[in-house]
Amino acid sequence: MDVGDPKELVRRGYDVLSERYERAFGSETKYGAWIEELLGRLPEAGIVLDIGCGNGVPVARSLVAAGHRVTGVDISEVQIRRARELVPGADFVRADATALELSQGSFDAVVCLYALIHVPVEEQPPCWSGSRPGCGPEVGS
Repeated sequence: MDVGDPKELVRRGYDVLSERYERAFGSETKYGAWIEELLGRLPEAGIVLDIGCGNGVPVARSLVAAGHRVTGVDISEVQIRRARELVPGADFVRADATALELSQGSFDAVVCLYALIHVPVEEQPPCWSGSRPGCGPEVGS
């Protein structure tokens, strides 16, 4: 099977499966512990980039509810449309996260839950360029 551009395959897949993915993986309840840990590390009114934000639930919604400013990025047009509907207090951009031009230190944190599995390793460093020092990739225990 020739998939052509793998990023295009991922984009099309999430466009088609957006609502089914949410139902199947319980986005309302997952990631709670990780979100709580992040909330404890952020400064008041922190600025957060959510890479692979999907429909914005639960990460962007939880962060906005706690008073943080969130920019969500996703390659799927459908996911971005749904995120704008579900989390109107955040900004959402349809883009390839590896092509973003970010100023060093423009975000207090960069969140990326499971989206990195879709990004070739050699293309991942630009995703972290906008985080403040010490906010790069971290593997939870």
